[in-house]
Amino acid sequence: MSTAPAKMGVLAGEQFACIKISGRANFSSSIDLKTVVQELRQKGCSYFVLELSECTLMDSTFLGVLAGLGLQSTPARNSQAATVIELLNPNERITELLESLGVLHLFRLTQGTLPDGMDIQALSQGCPTREDVKRACLEAHRTLMQLSPENAAKFKDVAAFLAEDLKKGRPTP
Repeated sequence: MSTAPAKMGVLAGEQFACIKISGRANFSSSIDLKTVVQELRQKGCSYFVLELSECTLMDSTFLGVLAGLGLQSTPARNSQAATVIELLNPNERITELLESLGVLHLFRLTQGTLPDGMDIQALSQGCPTREDVKRACLEAHRTLMQLSPENAAKFKDVAAFLAEDLKKGRPTP
């Protein structure tokens, strides 16, 4: 199984951003996604389109990070400063994964094409440490577990392992 992160590209305006994700969206690319969305939110961006026509699969960590981003936008949906995350052209497998994890309701799903002439720039991939990756994985799985009792049963062992592994990796005071 390949662990190469998905390729991502970004087109950002003042209040709108399009993030194109190609390939397998995994634990490594989830950190880049979270970082770019947080940075754009800080700059005032409130509408995100994740273009997924070339995204073949999302692993549980990426789905957990995505769910966390969706949860962050949910309280603001009824205000004028609402943050919206739209998933454009997700394949059937990704839609089924989102539904089975109980997070599909956090997003607006659409089908269509991006306007011609959109210049999506490649997103430079970060170089997270192993500890950063473990923390991101643990946070993502905890998010999924909080959203659904079924998810808690699926991911409790993964979360316990990651939490214990992080404890072992820390230097003793």
